[in-house]
Amino acid sequence: MEQSYGIFLYIISLATMGGMYAMLTLGLNIQWGFTGLFNVGIAGFFAIGAYVSAILTSPETTRHLGGFELPYIVGFSASMIVTALIAWGVGKVCLRLRSDYLAIATIGIGEIFRLILKNETWATNGPRGVSMVPKPFESLAEPYNQLMFLALVLVTVAVIYLLIEAACKSPWGRVMTAIRENEPAARAAGKNVERFRMEAFVIGCMIMGLAGAFTAQYLKFIDPNATELTTTTFLVWVMLIVGGSANNKGAILGAFLMWTVWSASEILTSRLPDDMAIRTAYVRIFLIGLALQIVLQKFPSGILPEKRPKPSGSHE
Repeated sequence: MEQSYGIFLYIISLATMGGMYAMLTLGLNIQWGFTGLFNVGIAGFFAIGAYVSAILTSPETTRHLGGFELPYIVGFSASMIVTALIAWGVGKVCLRLRSDYLAIATIGIGEIFRLILKNETWATNGPRGVSMVPKPFESLAEPYNQLMFLALVLVTVAVIYLLIEAACKSPWGRVMTAIRENEPAARAAGKNVERFRMEAFVIGCMIMGLAGAFTAQYLKFIDPNATELTTTTFLVWVMLIVGGSANNKGAILGAFLMWTVWSASEILTSRLPDDMAIRTAYVRIFLIGLALQIVLQKFPSGILPEKRPKPSGSHE
């Protein structure tokens, strides 16, 4: 009975983390899948959202900035607003770059954000992080508190999905796709490419910041280790590629699928001999890379590839 209950709690945790990664992949899908913006600074925007929410909702302490004890809804909203403002500033500098140059710029800026949060101890408690972050529904009895938080995550993912789907099927979304496919042609059609690219970048980063806020509230703690590139950038890209770029359902599927693989790899590597314990991180990355290769061999465009709308007047 206890074993079954433990498995039940593990499945809830797996689904909860998968939902928060689904937010990250949906944000990245707006930028890369629909607009072609090569953002590799996911970890930085995730960290901003996480720390903003944690600081605003945590109780008073002498170790870092905080003591506001605001409702978690305020923390979520503030994380999106602050992330959007910073993303706008980054976009003004970086979005004139293209492809690999944009990737280099965003990964550099993302690391700058992470290092600032790691070293500004007066605000973030440095490497020790922000603790005692309140978790929604934690006053409820087990496992109802876990189930209610999972429901909140899944509802948020569903709302984000529906909003993005509506936007991508609108004229705005069609312009985004046109920019990705042929930017000079979009300019020739009179579209303000810079404005559309900025909108996609900021909206995507807002969702990444919200995912960071949810993570901080869920873990009740946030520190620089929770914003490592491996788990908050590399893994998110793998999720989107495996699920299917430019397909919102694929982005969500990839998030849940690859987080399950990543979580299962932790269980497998924990059974390795002691002399191989220091290599577990590399083994996990190898397993993720192997899974990516297997999926792409069978599904080159992802499990759920992009569905292009049929031209008007086309016939079966």
